[in-house]
Amino acid sequence: MEVNYNKIRSFCRVFRIVIGIALIIAGVVTGIKWFYLGIIPLIAGVANFCPLCLITKKCDLPDQ
Repeated sequence: MEVNYNKIRSFCRVFRIVIGIALIIAGVVTGIKWFYLGIIPLIAGVANFCPLCLITKKCDLPDQ
């Protein structure tokens, strides 16, 4: 069985963007400044870069 790694990468990218936007909206609605850290996953999703994967080396997916 062959795994399509491009689907996994595109899902992770969309997931980071959605989580980032949700956190920023939660910060605007609640007034809690910590939610503005949602900018980190938002930028990571837009740039298609995961800083956590760089640190842990566990998210590396083989290129096709």
